Amino acid sequence: MRLQGKTVLIFAAPQFEDLELLYPKIRLEEEGATVVVAGLGEKSYAGKKGHTVTADTNVDDVYVETYDGLVIPGGWAPDVMRRSDKLLRITRDFVAAGKPVAFICHAAWVLASAGLLKGRRATCVRAIRDDIVNAGAEYVDEAVVVDRNLISSRTPADLAAFCRALIAALAEGAAA
Repeated sequence: MRLQGKTVLIFAAPQFEDLELLYPKIRLEEEGATVVVAGLGEKSYAGKKGHTVTADTNVDDVYVETYDGLVIPGGWAPDVMRRSDKLLRITRDFVAAGKPVAFICHAAWVLASAGLLKGRRATCVRAIRDDIVNAGAEYVDEAVVVDRNLISSRTPADLAAFCRALIAALAEGAAA
């Protein structure tokens, strides 16, 4: 239980990639973390494959200092997420605070819209590679890319590596 006492925020919006939200949530809870799902106003959200998740809070009620890390799942949800000024501000605040921010697949769109990729190394689903390169990132085609407090992965096939890197970053923060 390496993450006992840690609290991690996960964003949710319609059409999230089911595994990219649920797998990290379960892995973090297995390690002892408390996981809070923040939505954009609805009480529950359906994933692309039909799984639903209930929001514990709304992004309007999120205070970054309450959390130790952030997870942004992919799917089509990031296209909705990046339209929320509050969600983008929260993401910027996590990065500025040096807290782990883990994003996978299309979730790189959120960081691109928040202006957080310039000069950073990251990966994403190949379909949006040009988007993150145009946002100033160095695209790396690897299962997981860690650049300081940014942790990125490409697709659900990379979830094991993604979660290992996220858990290690959160545990390291506990030791610091």
